[in-house]
Amino acid sequence: MELGRLEYLQALVTEFQVTDSTEAKEQVLANLANFAYDPSNYEYLRQLQVLDLFLDMLTEDNESLVEFAMGGLCNLCLDKTNKEYILEANGVEPIINCLSSSNEETVVSAVTTLMFLTTPRSRAQTTALPVVECMLRFSLSANRRLSNLASIFLQDYCTPPQVEEARNLSKHTAVGIPLPKD
Repeated sequence: MELGRLEYLQALVTEFQVTDSTEAKEQVLANLANFAYDPSNYEYLRQLQVLDLFLDMLTEDNESLVEFAMGGLCNLCLDKTNKEYILEANGVEPIINCLSSSNEETVVSAVTTLMFLTTPRSRAQTTALPVVECMLRFSLSANRRLSNLASIFLQDYCTPPQVEEARNLSKHTAVGIPLPKD
């Protein structure tokens, strides 16, 4: 049974790599993101370098590929080994860049992933001033999912001085990160 699972995941990765069809790539990446939800697949996904695949897809122009990759990383990063891998692979920056996506699911997954990736060592990066400013904007969104998640981020992951600094800076600058479409 377990060998079958690895073989199936390998077939998905291979299909992603060899297909020229954008639709097939999207479907395969969505399947891999769903498999990333199950901790029994973590070791196989690491072995098949799916974390690297997800990280690579964050810079694609195709919004669906970015959404599924971000969702896959979000599913994987609760695991300590996966979290360390993402941090060591400099994954925080491309995840932060996903905060400017117009796709709501991508943004929600990016915020959640930043929460999961926050450790004493990574906190300076995951709660950098531009991120806190962005969360302040998101906390004012009419989108309840996004505003609630951003409020939790500000309350649980940021210090009051960080939030105050971002509030003061936001009063004097125009932050150019658009809110995702509803």
